[in-house]
Amino acid sequence: MTALDDETEEKGLQSGVQSVETAARVLAAFIGAPGALPLKSVAAAAGMSGGKAHRYLVSLCRAGLVEQDSETQRYDLGGLALRVGLAALARLDVVRLAAPVLVDLRDRLNETVALAVWGESGPTVVRWEESTRPVTVNVRIGSTLPLLVSATGRTFLTWMPEHRTAALVAREQALSGVNDAAVADFRANARATGLGTVDGALLPGVAAVSAPVFDHKGDLIAAITALGHQGAFSVAVDGDPAQAVLDAAHGLTRRLGGKPSGRGGQ
Repeated sequence: MTALDDETEEKGLQSGVQSVETAARVLAAFIGAPGALPLKSVAAAAGMSGGKAHRYLVSLCRAGLVEQDSETQRYDLGGLALRVGLAALARLDVVRLAAPVLVDLRDRLNETVALAVWGESGPTVVRWEESTRPVTVNVRIGSTLPLLVSATGRTFLTWMPEHRTAALVAREQALSGVNDAAVADFRANARATGLGTVDGALLPGVAAVSAPVFDHKGDLIAAITALGHQGAFSVAVDGDPAQAVLDAAHGLTRRLGGKPSGRGGQ
């Protein structure tokens, strides 16, 4: 291969393959669609003529990325598209993806923020971003938080399947004296607001709000929490901390292919 050939190939790689980019536009037409689409709708969404869209759909069907219903003649995403999508979702790492989200949240509020996931002993802190006005708490990466008296815990209490939390709830109830009615109230309040909150319940002088993060299957995968000094840190659902935490959790949920849940996600 000559130097001229190398230069020509390099220019071709940089310019890309236009037909692939056009095919991607056709595939994108199915994103957010309620179901299979007629040719006219695909063409309109892709911004091209019906004839051009049809040619691309024929090739995409052959590749398995799109399929056509023989009775309705409508098109939908095919098996290969599904496998590619699932493979992409499987590669998403909530801890890695949450890193910039937490930094942005910390800077937006100038409050300490954390990410927790479910571990063998309950909600476990896996990321911790301290603000310029840190609160004095004995919580760091690796810490396990209680379900009943922490904002993070109440988030897991509410959106984690009850059979996963029942043993831990019973253990904490025996130690704290929190009755079943109070546990039900914690869950009801969290579902009504989309948030787990505490105002001095875990540690005197510390308030916190926490919101759930869901994966593409709708399962709770993590919780994002912000905490600050009681009195100066609002736990009201319309307060700045609550809205910022909800924004962060909803954004991360969407990045993971999930759908936000609770009052804040409607």
